[in-house]
Amino acid sequence: MDMAFDQYDDAPDGALLVAFANGDRAAARLLAIRLTPRALGQAYRMLTDRAEAEDVVQDALMRLWKIAPEWRQGEAQVSTWLYRVVANLCTDRLRRRKRNVGIDQIAEPEDPTPSVTDRMQDDARQRALADALASLPDRQAQAVALRHLEGLGNPEIAEIMEISVEAVESLTSRGKRALAAILAGRKAELGFDDDR
Repeated sequence: MDMAFDQYDDAPDGALLVAFANGDRAAARLLAIRLTPRALGQAYRMLTDRAEAEDVVQDALMRLWKIAPEWRQGEAQVSTWLYRVVANLCTDRLRRRKRNVGIDQIAEPEDPTPSVTDRMQDDARQRALADALASLPDRQAQAVALRHLEGLGNPEIAEIMEISVEAVESLTSRGKRALAAILAGRKAELGFDDDR
């Protein structure tokens, strides 16, 4: 690892953001390395378009760098702030899509990996899940994705979505039931008719 990163190995995200605000670019690089993969995963799952997801994460990180001088360490987690911004940017893009384009006009996301049978099956499952999520109300889809795809806890999701923990539980519960109903008739098609 870069020598400049060694001093920050155990530093919390908030300390890295404050260090960046004080002119330390190595702190910003390390913070971006820490936060980008999960933020990109969140954006990709919501948008199902890699290039658009990358644009959203870049925009969210630019907003993070802009607010760095005003960051009050200890009041909120940097990751929670970033996930909230990513979710809001994705929701804005999805709303624009719904206004401007029919769902059948949106191109399928490009998959850069080689085409093999298992990968094709995984892709079909991911597409089915993405399509099913897209058919849910925005807030339900966001709560389900953050809980079950990102692995975040209900309190963190509540903070990201700016709702109560009980509301998160209700949204995820209703979203899971709706997804199960949507996908129930596709088990065999998606390869779930065996014992796996």
